[in-house]
Amino acid sequence: MAAESEPPDVVGPPPVPVYFVAEQTGISAEAMGNALLVQFPDIRFERHRIPFISSIAEARRAVEILDAAMKGPRTPLVFTTIADDTISGILRTSRAPIIDFVSSHLGQLERILGSRALHLAVRVHGTDDLARYDRRMAAVEYAIEHDDGESLRNYDAADVILLAPSRCGKTPTTMYLALQHSVFVANYPLVPEDLQVLDLPDPVRRLRARCFGILTTPERLAQVRNERRPDSVYASIEQCRWELDRATRMFRSHRIPTVNSSAKSVEEMSTVILQHLNRA
Repeated sequence: MAAESEPPDVVGPPPVPVYFVAEQTGISAEAMGNALLVQFPDIRFERHRIPFISSIAEARRAVEILDAAMKGPRTPLVFTTIADDTISGILRTSRAPIIDFVSSHLGQLERILGSRALHLAVRVHGTDDLARYDRRMAAVEYAIEHDDGESLRNYDAADVILLAPSRCGKTPTTMYLALQHSVFVANYPLVPEDLQVLDLPDPVRRLRARCFGILTTPERLAQVRNERRPDSVYASIEQCRWELDRATRMFRSHRIPTVNSSAKSVEEMSTVILQHLNRA
């Protein structure tokens, strides 16, 4: 068993080590832990994931890692979603402070519901529900096939079609919606030729009700494009400003909802899109 970690940031004072310990992938523990850590923007954190703790031996090895971290200059934080009583009990023998997202809440739920919980491993995604798993995999395959206008066929199967100029964040939003929420997403790049007019491009014109626009700021777009094509017309602030202005006019003309990727994370943008889909 090995901890999966981010490379440490060597600039400034020592960061606080953070460990996400879980019986499965650790995605749940990381998501909930990060929701708390974001409340401390002035503190640097060094994040590590210790996943797949499913045996007593692995739990004891995790305790060794956590106790070793206690010898460092900063007291580590440990977030866990382990529901198994035996594994959780071993983990609590560590000298490191444990923030348990499951055990205390399960106990409260058991008291309220008057029923014993199963204490199964916490999973964000799994294969227990094969129908949901199959849909998620199909959504991912659809997203890959229809990324950046690669395939224009079968747009009728899309739950939503993302429209945006190049490098506004279509692909990561597409993949997040597919992988995390099983949404069938196509994304179509608005190239300069499309933006010469305010009509929607031919492949999506009859599917206006399924379209959702992504915008950003000219400065942010120029920065991202310069990383790909430095000092090009494509990356110039003038070109970025023109494309975003034309895209904005197109979206307004056809009453297409939008989200600004310069001010929101992929998770936040996806939530806005999901809210729109639920209302549509």
